[in-house]
Amino acid sequence: MIESIKPKIKLLKEELIDKILDEAYYILEKKGVFIENEEALKLLHDAGAKVDFSSKIVKISRALVEKAIASAPSKIIMYDIDEKNSYIIGGDNVHFNPGSTAITIFDHGTQSQRKPLTQDLIKFSRLTQKLENFHFQSTALISSDVPEEIADCYRLYITLQFCSKPVVTGTFLIEGFKPMYEMLVAIRGNAENLKEKPLAIFDACPSPPLKWSNLTAQTLIDCARANIPSELVSMSLTGATSPVTLTGALVQHVAENLSGLVISQVANPGAPVIFGGSPSGFDMRTGTTPMGAIETMMLDSAYSQIGKKLGLPTHAYMGLSDAKCVDAQAGLESGLGAVLAALSGINVVSGGGMMDFESCQSFEKLVIDNEICGITYRLIEGISQRDEPIAIELLSEIKEDTSFLTHPHTRKWYKLEHTFPKLLDRGNYGQWVESGKKTIAERASEYVKELLSQKDEPVISEEVREELKKIIEGHAKTFGIKKLPEIKES
Repeated sequence: MIESIKPKIKLLKEELIDKILDEAYYILEKKGVFIENEEALKLLHDAGAKVDFSSKIVKISRALVEKAIASAPSKIIMYDIDEKNSYIIGGDNVHFNPGSTAITIFDHGTQSQRKPLTQDLIKFSRLTQKLENFHFQSTALISSDVPEEIADCYRLYITLQFCSKPVVTGTFLIEGFKPMYEMLVAIRGNAENLKEKPLAIFDACPSPPLKWSNLTAQTLIDCARANIPSELVSMSLTGATSPVTLTGALVQHVAENLSGLVISQVANPGAPVIFGGSPSGFDMRTGTTPMGAIETMMLDSAYSQIGKKLGLPTHAYMGLSDAKCVDAQAGLESGLGAVLAALSGINVVSGGGMMDFESCQSFEKLVIDNEICGITYRLIEGISQRDEPIAIELLSEIKEDTSFLTHPHTRKWYKLEHTFPKLLDRGNYGQWVESGKKTIAERASEYVKELLSQKDEPVISEEVREELKKIIEGHAKTFGIKKLPEIKES
């Protein structure tokens, strides 16, 4: 039988990729990058980079960058909490996860945004656990009912209790990494098991153009030494914090990511790193950063193509929308982004549930996006030859009373050939009227309530839960915080 092909898209010719890379290498070697972190400066100096400790400008040779590329792994294997499921990040494997670090949540009942609370993050984590097309979870919401000093650790503390999937997260303070790492070790049992079976990915975001802050550089170093995957999230804005042309923005994006890769590899050669980002085609009319713009998606697809050429796992923020509620714009931008991400073979696709320029999360959009991801997975599965011969025997047997509706061949293959989204309305107009003329947002709201009404199996043991509580409470005390919100499962 003839094997199916996995459909793909490419936006850059090989010659253009080479030119973008050559210019990125040139910028790193001749112009350099600003790195605020003293430890990173020393590591880079010792590795052979030209470091001006007064200006904190580091010039990195092409040879040093290529050495870092060669030492970084081409694939990363993530494991869930109970270590039963593993996920390969690399090649053309695609894994969706909800967008992270939203500062508001969209309330379907009031049709308005509000600050999220601990209970919202618990519900969000429980929902993500039940949505099969999100392979990973994220620390999706910043709980407003805890002080900012512990917000990064606290959201990880919550998500680890209510969702067993690998988690995409990150730190807000240098002091935040240690307790977050301790939580991950508590889940795995020991540091060595965590190294062998990573549970979390930490985002590290350079500041465009061509800068690494003290925090983000330290995150790269800490993750490298702990063998925790770092996800490089360059965030250029075309015409605002990067050149306005897509190719110019790509040169900067690649230079920023490669400098982050070098920091990671000089800290620990072989440390896992993901070539990612969250750039935007800046809209100068409104002063906004539209993640649903086609130019943004083109940047994502293009830099992932470059990352693949370098042999690195890839990431992008796609499958999200700039809409302010769950409407047609939300579906248009999210669906297009998810499909383009999958066709580009991007390994980690962040953005599910997100709206309003990466600032807002929505329960209803999350469950709709889960459907979009499922449809997308069906697309990249491609068209398979199910029989040999394909249809000669079937069509040769046609008689006057033949009906494929009841044919054994239909019963055999129907569910394998077709997807059946729960929330899409595929009935006729009369059926829609009879059902109350519900929009997809209304159906999604009902589905959210249905899923959250179901009883959950414990994600971690009571012993591990107490260990996590001890870690977060100890961290909170260092900032003078004596009381944390009560944890309720419903």
